[in-house]
Amino acid sequence: MIIGTAGHIDHGKTSLVKALTGIDTDRLKEEKRRGITLELGFAHLALEDGTVAGVVDVPGHERFVKAMVAGAGGVDLAVLVVAADEGVMPQTREHLDICRLLGVKAGVIALTKADLLSELGEEWSALVEADLVSLVAGTFLEGAPVVRVSARTGEGLDALRAALTHAARGLPGRPAEGPAFLPVDRTFTIKGFGTVVTGTLLSGVLGVEEAVALLPGLPGPSRVRGLQVHGASVSRAEAGQRVAVNLAGVESEAVSRGMVLVRAGEVPETRMLDVELSLLPAAEAALPRRRKLLLHLGTAQVEATVALLDLEKLEPGETALAQLRLSGPVAALPGQRFILRGAKALPGRGATLAGGRVLSITPPRRRRGGSEVVAQLLEADTGGQVAWLLRQAGYRGLTQAEIFARSALAPKALARALELQGSRGAVLLVDRERRLYLSGEVFEGLQARALALLAAFHEREPLREGLSREELRQRLSGELDARIFARLLQALGEGGRVEVEREVVRLKGRGRTLTLDEEATRARMVADLMAAALAPPSVGELSQRLKLPSARVQELLKVAVAEGRVVRVSEELYFDAEALRGLRERLVTHLRESREISTQAFKELVGQSRKFVIPLSEYFDREKVTLRVGDKRVLRRA
Repeated sequence: MIIGTAGHIDHGKTSLVKALTGIDTDRLKEEKRRGITLELGFAHLALEDGTVAGVVDVPGHERFVKAMVAGAGGVDLAVLVVAADEGVMPQTREHLDICRLLGVKAGVIALTKADLLSELGEEWSALVEADLVSLVAGTFLEGAPVVRVSARTGEGLDALRAALTHAARGLPGRPAEGPAFLPVDRTFTIKGFGTVVTGTLLSGVLGVEEAVALLPGLPGPSRVRGLQVHGASVSRAEAGQRVAVNLAGVESEAVSRGMVLVRAGEVPETRMLDVELSLLPAAEAALPRRRKLLLHLGTAQVEATVALLDLEKLEPGETALAQLRLSGPVAALPGQRFILRGAKALPGRGATLAGGRVLSITPPRRRRGGSEVVAQLLEADTGGQVAWLLRQAGYRGLTQAEIFARSALAPKALARALELQGSRGAVLLVDRERRLYLSGEVFEGLQARALALLAAFHEREPLREGLSREELRQRLSGELDARIFARLLQALGEGGRVEVEREVVRLKGRGRTLTLDEEATRARMVADLMAAALAPPSVGELSQRLKLPSARVQELLKVAVAEGRVVRVSEELYFDAEALRGLRERLVTHLRESREISTQAFKELVGQSRKFVIPLSEYFDREKVTLRVGDKRVLRRA
């Protein structure tokens, strides 16, 4: 577990840690010179029950709250440090606010510089302790022991250690079965070993030789060369431990605080978060529907637009659903705590304004009604969470590995949820090899949409056999996975609603096969167009030749277009597809060699009159092969 200090500047946090652990966490020359902590410091402490806890010592100065939050993000147990000679101060209040918002569940109050109390008198001592009772009322520290300690004389150190041991007993462990997630709070280089990053492993496990990434910015994969916990080399580190990770293939200059070490390919970056958000009761005004604030998440700091979902304002002390839209990418986990700070300090307590927990890490941009969607996550059990994620993924679906990263569920719990939801039809396994799942609700919607597209097609094209498989897939979604599309056609076919013949899909009993006479007429028409090459007869001329109404000829031409035999260039002109393909190749070759082509040169290339040249030139413009510049044309794509 991780123990973290909290409290105002110069209240003795670093001296207390040194007295408890024997480790001086002020490691910077500037810290030694000025006598204050500017950066995070780290130590370890053996508790009375044999547990070895990591200790994070944080700066108390208001200017260094960013560093304080970076350390507090992984704290399980807080030591609120209050100097006996000064009592509760602004950073005492802000640090307590930060610990509350970050979800710290337990702690101890250390009344430092206790050796001064005899000089200050019992009246002062009673006043300080009364202030402490008022400060922690309604917080996780209400009823926590207040231990009088002195780093100078050693008074109360054993009692503080005993109080920490007792407070630690009821704390839950960090999720060792979740995705590996280590926010980086420090990076440096060791000669002969290379880059080392340190942080608190908030979730999962890390092992030597694992492939990892540093997000955002370094997706890797990089290799874990070595691991240390409390200065000792280990082969495996678990959630809740302070870990130093030696990385191969990473330059120290490319790594910075705010990055997160994860397994390569496991956790995605995001610029959007669905969250549950609480505004501090001490806030001077309500939070409006849109507000830019500074987000502290793990060790990262990034500007965020806070968008309340279906709410005009959030009053002080209230909680609501919101979406955080970030100015840069971050890595996050569901359930992770965060804080939001403004530019203006609240009276007597600093600039921390709000905080909460992450609900969803890769959401779409929420619009009106978004709160109803996100609220489903608040009370969802494991199965409900999985079903919600798959509904949000839509036609794309999610692999089991992607659901794992987006839910942070233990692998066994996730497997059971998928199996149970699958038996109920709420989720569908569409690709066993990739373990790709689709929401059952989404799949039903996809079937309904496919049927509607086919019905509209048959109304529009009554003489065609059906829609080509690829055209149907593209109309549903150009990014629809081929396995999902195949499963869709299988389900529609087994349900007796569609027929699939070779590459054509049609509603059962719809579509039309040409009669022998119509087939012969179509074949003659295609042959005429092939023979005419780049000087085809118009629709009207074909109508006269075939002795058919113009509308009927148009229908037969549409069939030929669907088969890829002919191409519609204008309302009246259809060209043989092969002849048009050859012209396109000659045109592109000419433009690559000459860089441009005039109307006359194009006419010579076609070898036909303006009746055909003008529609053809306009066709190639529409197809984005050429771009007209004055009276000439150039190649649109180099």
